[in-house]
Amino acid sequence: MNVVDLTLTAFANTLRSKLRTALTVLAIVIGAFTLALTTGLGAGINQYVDDMVAGFGEEDQIYVMPGGDMEAGQAATSGPQEYDPDAGGSSEQMWGQQMLSEEDIETIESIDGITNVDPIVFVTADYLETPDGDQYALNELGLPADAGAMELAAGERPDRDAMEITVPETWLAAFDDSTEAYEDVDPNSVLGETVEIGISNMLGEQSTLEAEIVGVSEQAISGIGGAPMPSQALNQELYDIQTSGLEVEQEEAYIQAVADVENLAENEAEIKAALQEEGLAGMTLEDLLGVIQGIIDTVTWVLSGFALIALLAASFGIVNTLLMSVQERTREIGLMKALGMSSGKVFGLFSMEAVVIGVMGSIIGAGAGVIVGLVGNAWLTGGPLSNVAGLVLYAVDPLGLLGICALIIVIAFLAGTLPASRAAKKDPIEALRYE
Repeated sequence: MNVVDLTLTAFANTLRSKLRTALTVLAIVIGAFTLALTTGLGAGINQYVDDMVAGFGEEDQIYVMPGGDMEAGQAATSGPQEYDPDAGGSSEQMWGQQMLSEEDIETIESIDGITNVDPIVFVTADYLETPDGDQYALNELGLPADAGAMELAAGERPDRDAMEITVPETWLAAFDDSTEAYEDVDPNSVLGETVEIGISNMLGEQSTLEAEIVGVSEQAISGIGGAPMPSQALNQELYDIQTSGLEVEQEEAYIQAVADVENLAENEAEIKAALQEEGLAGMTLEDLLGVIQGIIDTVTWVLSGFALIALLAASFGIVNTLLMSVQERTREIGLMKALGMSSGKVFGLFSMEAVVIGVMGSIIGAGAGVIVGLVGNAWLTGGPLSNVAGLVLYAVDPLGLLGICALIIVIAFLAGTLPASRAAKKDPIEALRYE
């Protein structure tokens, strides 16, 4: 009996007791389904995190911030708020936050291994005025350095050297008096519109700058795209106005700095230590990814642990199914041995039956997990979570799926060794006498 005959015979034998085999396969399906689902969830969310952070910069860069904690600004998730001129200029908020000074920038530049430093200025404008003359408070402006990570619903990212700006899609209704729902406004309809941005200087005197809308952004889970984002040139012009007004020259202040590092992998620890000594904090892209992905991986492993418990329970089901099969087919085993089948082939036959059960359970379970994952991902990202730009909840991981199937087949084979061993050890004469 060759391998093909052995496999076909094993498959036919597993279908002798359809209900018992179906229940055993079902237990494996549950474990395979859970593993396929959790593996895909981990792969999908990690892929989304990679895509989300990839636009922040290059892998050989380190982001330097003041050592103290900085409160993150609130993302504009509910659309624009009307501007109240009596509330005062928002540029005062800048001085309530911990900033980097010119001395800090020079200190960063002097650290061995750092080849270039790009400081990022912090701008808080007062309002944005639409072509219709309506004014809306600018509680937050996006940082031009984050433009690469921004998802666009229409248009393009601002040109670095042009007076351009993008607006979030939640602001679209501000440009269309016929509706209050931004979903009803075509994002392309605002492209090319000219808006005015009002900003106060150090004396509270207000000035305005014109900018062209070149893109409409979708808000990512990181908050990027949830606020109007100026170009680098526009951001600098706003900053110059914001810090003007006093006869005494004001020191430059930066919200953070992006430093290029030579051989980051080798110098990372030393540079971070040098920054810490100066009261500064440095983070790499790997740091930004590591914490988030560590949490995701931990949750995935916990869920996978429950799936492995289900597979362990299923392995006992395989043992029970095959032990009953051996008991029922005792005379058949005796006849096979009497006709010349060796103990090894008998062992192989029953082991193959266990493998067949494992293959059926793993294929059905993994396939169901992929289908449910893809359908669920499409429904959630296109429905309840459609406002999260670029979100991926589930991704097919071919190597992960192959690993799951291989693991289940190995578990099934090991579970079948005890019944197969018993079958192989049966004495043919005693087996033929069995009633």
